Amino acid sequence: MTRAGEETYKTYEQSGRHEEVSVTTDGLPDWLDPVVRAADTVQPHQLSRFLPPESGRGRQSAVLVLFGEGPRGPELLLMERAGTLRSHAGQPSFPGGALDPEDGDPATTGPLRAALREAEEETGLDPSGVQPFGVLPKLYIPVSGFVVTPVLGWWRTPSPVGAVDPAETARVFTVPVADLTDPDNRAMALHPSGHAGPAFMVEGALVWGFTAGVIDRILHFAGWERPWDRTREVPLDWRA
Repeated sequence: MTRAGEETYKTYEQSGRHEEVSVTTDGLPDWLDPVVRAADTVQPHQLSRFLPPESGRGRQSAVLVLFGEGPRGPELLLMERAGTLRSHAGQPSFPGGALDPEDGDPATTGPLRAALREAEEETGLDPSGVQPFGVLPKLYIPVSGFVVTPVLGWWRTPSPVGAVDPAETARVFTVPVADLTDPDNRAMALHPSGHAGPAFMVEGALVWGFTAGVIDRILHFAGWERPWDRTREVPLDWRA
């Protein structure tokens, strides 16, 4: 990631508008400084043991890791996927999805555009109020074959959000970072396959899998993590 004003992405067309999309740290709140530093230095293997195949296979996608400021301080925007979807049904997740051809090059501008486009389509947010300030290394979701680029954003100008299409999104909600760092809300999600990974019990939802893994690593490398009981397990349904 580059510093303020050093990198500007090309114009993209979204909903009939032409917007200039840039990655910049200019004007961020001070509390995001640890996240900026983490994004500058974190290596792919420090985020996940599941990395994109060297063969280049996998469907390119992106998610928007959007930080805002709510009544209880810093918060993250999440959504719950509809239970009827073929992949990751019913799971809380970041807004995002697969790159479309018009999003551009997956190696440069594509993930940024895709993250903003998908967030608008799924939650109704106004992308012009989002300031991308970093891009994490590409990760891999083996069960679905997605190669995912997490795009970090600051919700500079919040806009109303909600489930745009109930066939895709069950609900949209924000989670205070204070709740994500609360040890009482943390556990290890135990999959029937035997795999265990970090989980968060927040806002009436169990956040696990890829989304929880990214949140866990951001909290850790930003220095926000508080000691929690890693022996506490929450079993997942066999259909998960």
